[in-house]
Amino acid sequence: MMNYQANDFLLGIDLGGTHIKAVLMDKDFHILDSHLTQTDDQDQTDVSERWKNSIRNLVDSFQQKTNHQIRKIGFSAPGLANEHNTAIASLPNRLAGLEHFLWSEWLGTPTYVLNDAHAALIAESKLGAGKGYQHIILLTLGTGVGGGMMINGKLIQNQYNRAGHFGHLSISDDPRQSIVGAPGSLEYAIGDYSIGSRSYGRYDSTHSLVNDYQAGNPFASWVWLNSVEKLARGINSLINAFSPEIVILGGGISKAGEALLGPLKDFLGIYEWETGGFRTHIVLAESGSDAGAVGAGIFASYM
Repeated sequence: MMNYQANDFLLGIDLGGTHIKAVLMDKDFHILDSHLTQTDDQDQTDVSERWKNSIRNLVDSFQQKTNHQIRKIGFSAPGLANEHNTAIASLPNRLAGLEHFLWSEWLGTPTYVLNDAHAALIAESKLGAGKGYQHIILLTLGTGVGGGMMINGKLIQNQYNRAGHFGHLSISDDPRQSIVGAPGSLEYAIGDYSIGSRSYGRYDSTHSLVNDYQAGNPFASWVWLNSVEKLARGINSLINAFSPEIVILGGGISKAGEALLGPLKDFLGIYEWETGGFRTHIVLAESGSDAGAVGAGIFASYM
């Protein structure tokens, strides 16, 4: 077992429906070690006990490696954190047993909890594409659409820690509702969960849609560009509302790279109010799969 000699450590944990990721960092946010395990989020009565025990075993292992010098833990998960960032307060129909669960008591170490997209934003602001910026918006484009924002270098959570859930912006007159009731949502327009409906059953993943778009398939091009145009509407509204310096795109769909950025910037070139000739920077996230865990650990260091 590798042992570490520094006297200040941070541990960040990211809980997802598929994987649990843990990263050990020093006080300067350098990653010293990491571990990935399965969540096993299935509809079984004991499933939450399994992943809770997996997380506790992870923490115990890292505590042993550091001679029990992990003073704080950051915990990233889907849903809304509570007022004091001690638990996830709201996450319907996923990860049974997570809501209102107090991780500090379970892990025996002060543990601070926040939304996974908020955690990714913190990682990007300190170590990734947002480094050096004070006013940042992040969108995570995946199964759904998450997000977060920083103003003057501070994560904005606001009432119920609900701020930044930009996937539920209404950006069209489509009457279909998002999971929180928003009609014509950005999440429906580009989230992977709706690709079957948006493509009239022809595609079951955005990845395959983008591949056909890049090959010049007319139908795929129509579906993809329609989605990207709606994303541009949403980003344009966020630019007008919050005037960020930079908008960062993360999540699985952002792996489309230039197939996403190219048409997105073209649409924004039409829509954006370029005050003083300034165009908001639109970039891809850089922190990768570690973002949630890293951001959670950094968040804990400030608490």
